[in-house]
Amino acid sequence: MITSMALLFAIGYLLIALEHKTHIDKSAIALLMAGGIWTLLSLAGNDPSIQQQLVEQLGDTCEILVFLIGAMTIVNLIDSYGGFVVITDHISTRNHRKLLLIVAAVAFLLSAALDNMTTTIILVMLARRLIADPRERWIFASVIVIAANSGGAWSPIGDVTTIMLWMRGNVTAARLVAALLLPCLVSVALPTLLAMRFITPGSTPAPQPLPNVCPPYIGPRLRRFMLLAGVLSLLFVPLFKSLTGLPPYMGMMISLGAMWILSEVIYYRKRALRNLEESIQPRVAKVLKHIDMPTILFFLGILMAVGALESAGMLASAARWLDLHVHAAFPIASVIGLLSSVVDNVPLVAACMGMYPVADAAAVAAAADPAFARAFLPDGLFWHLLTYCAGVGGSLLIIGSAAGVVAMGLERISFGWYARHISLLALAGYAAGIGVIWIEHLWFGFGG
Repeated sequence: MITSMALLFAIGYLLIALEHKTHIDKSAIALLMAGGIWTLLSLAGNDPSIQQQLVEQLGDTCEILVFLIGAMTIVNLIDSYGGFVVITDHISTRNHRKLLLIVAAVAFLLSAALDNMTTTIILVMLARRLIADPRERWIFASVIVIAANSGGAWSPIGDVTTIMLWMRGNVTAARLVAALLLPCLVSVALPTLLAMRFITPGSTPAPQPLPNVCPPYIGPRLRRFMLLAGVLSLLFVPLFKSLTGLPPYMGMMISLGAMWILSEVIYYRKRALRNLEESIQPRVAKVLKHIDMPTILFFLGILMAVGALESAGMLASAARWLDLHVHAAFPIASVIGLLSSVVDNVPLVAACMGMYPVADAAAVAAAADPAFARAFLPDGLFWHLLTYCAGVGGSLLIIGSAAGVVAMGLERISFGWYARHISLLALAGYAAGIGVIWIEHLWFGFGG
């Protein structure tokens, strides 16, 4: 039965990776896979505690889902007020190489607070406004993908996998930023500088205005206000956790509630907004209808499937095999990063979290190799490496991240072109960032 569970997971994983070929939504596959694996586990053992295990796994998963729903709602609310236009309107340089540097920097910083998919959409649309040559836009879009993925890795709220590790206590916000900011910056800077070789240094004509992406009667001041309020509400979440010790989803619930009240006050004070067509009114009640529920359900299915493998003891067995045959944090995490360029990084990280529980001082003292065991302490070397590798490794192939898939769809970037022109640049940045983490660990003791 254990073999059947592993086989079902492998088949589901393959179908998820081949979604662009099978045209079957990966959310449907993930849900079916989760239900099937839990069913096999129940039939295999007739364990009376399986319902308790199921409830515990569902509780842990739902913490992440509530957090993501809140974050998605706030980001969509900012967008409904045209808040992101404030950022793109301030980028007007006509020098292509300078523009590439600016776009990469903005993507790196913006994705630390927003999800990398939203960041990619905003900046690829900006590049479309400023760059006429389609092939040159492919360079810009590719750099945006690399910068968005790297930017999400050093922030506790920047990427789904980072959120998972932060919410489960594997990493803390302050030490994560301190350890990964420089490596992530290097992983962007090196590919961007190399990509500048493909960019002509000339200038473009004056940019064309973006189409109206927000409802009328929303002026620049209100756009700026909602952008600032939304970003501050997201940044409040890690501060809330550090001050209260409560789980991050509680802070996100507070932030969402505050933004909801704020948007309702604005809505009822501005009569013009009430005259808008109901479907485009900038209110949370309307924005919630546009939440990407298939993505939420994908996370539900994949995390519950991995939870079933953990409950069956399969992940612990895999961890023991790695401890015996590899027994080093750097190669384990590096390979996971390479795998994340092919398959989704969410189940990879979830599997690692199931394989390696967070260690404590007593576990380290009792371990046969205390130096290796220290890598799994909270904010240990392995967790920082895993955060970096799973996030940045997704840039190695165009299909390795949500940002890459979005850019691929918006600009019709071919898989082969990205592999020939960008993958080696991304790999150089990925390896350089790992080198920086090694230096930080060796010289400054980051990660224990």
